[in-house]
Amino acid sequence: MTTAPGDDPLRRLDDPDFPALTMSQAAELLGVQAAFLRSLDSSGVLQPHRSPGGHRRYSRHQLGLAARVRELLDDGHSLASAEVILALQDELASARADTDRLRHAVDRLHSDAARLRDERDRARRGEPAPPGGTATPSPGSPATSG
Repeated sequence: MTTAPGDDPLRRLDDPDFPALTMSQAAELLGVQAAFLRSLDSSGVLQPHRSPGGHRRYSRHQLGLAARVRELLDDGHSLASAEVILALQDELASARADTDRLRHAVDRLHSDAARLRDERDRARRGEPAPPGGTATPSPGSPATSG
């Protein structure tokens, strides 16, 4: 089999959703019995991929989820509460990521507004625009003192 340059089949292993591991490999990596993984499948917590022969195949992402479930079960949570906890943890992580993105956007907007105020003030005073066409707020200007 020949592959074109850049079509390295091993790159699939970098994909956290690529189902690279058999059930026995996944169970060994997690330190659990295969029955534990089957129970997560039958309960609907984890839906492993299936090979053409019907064998379960697990991705790194799915192994991470199974490990998180195992940890919660080991802490005494029921499977139902573990599912709710995982969903809430994922929702919180997503909300934090959204907050960070919004915070950076607000910071960028504040910076742009300060730059535009400085350019406006320079234009009102009849000063030429700085080289490069954009001004940076000067120390003590209204854009930097707020």
